[in-house]
Amino acid sequence: MSGRADETTDGYFDELAAVLAEAGMPADRIGATLDDLAGYLAESGGDPEEEFGPAAELARELTGAPAPSAGPAADARAWHWTADLFHDVKMLNEYGAQGWEVDGVDGKGLFVSARDPEHPQQWEYRRELVSPGRRRSVLGLLAPDGWEPCGRWVCFEYFKRPRAASLGPAAELTAPPGAPGRNIFLSPKFYAFVSAVLVLTAAALVPLLRSVGAELDGSDDSLDTVLGLLTGGAVGALVPMTVLWLAARRRGRRR
Repeated sequence: MSGRADETTDGYFDELAAVLAEAGMPADRIGATLDDLAGYLAESGGDPEEEFGPAAELARELTGAPAPSAGPAADARAWHWTADLFHDVKMLNEYGAQGWEVDGVDGKGLFVSARDPEHPQQWEYRRELVSPGRRRSVLGLLAPDGWEPCGRWVCFEYFKRPRAASLGPAAELTAPPGAPGRNIFLSPKFYAFVSAVLVLTAAALVPLLRSVGAELDGSDDSLDTVLGLLTGGAVGALVPMTVLWLAARRRGRRR
């Protein structure tokens, strides 16, 4: 059994290495990537395809290559969008109720969604924190309730299921709203988080830079200009974020 498992793993990594090479990844990066993945498998003892997904799909995620298209019609109705982690599940369910089904997460981290033009159905979503060694158990827990994976981003995996299981025929939409007019959804919590990070970073840098200046010439006057530039840069970064947040709120009220 162990020999068969080794053959499966070797075949998976051979296919992955070939696809990564075709995508233009340097040989040293391919070797390092395979070593990292092999290390995960050694700890989890799982099957590589169950842990990482199909080799071709994993290669697209690692290189940012576009997913193969199902044809012009699919491209025409696809919608690529994103939301921050503070409210991505909320937005997924909001648009899932409008018939948008997520088919995956592309190399840029965007949800790839489509809506059946003839018989749009409502969908619901959830997100799980999934480590390589935990993926099989998470899938086993969610599958009996109809949840199926629909995309991964870093250590997060998204799951979907049709609401027809609970709503029946009422899950089909007769007059869904039009396609969204934007594709980036950032929450106030996201802007507050970024602002807090900037403030804390500036607060940490001030005593550090003053200490460095004191060690260099016994005075912190030489760094006053640098500190001023850092403070101005932090404030300057907050201004456009505030403008974007206000614009997003106004746009949300118009929807």
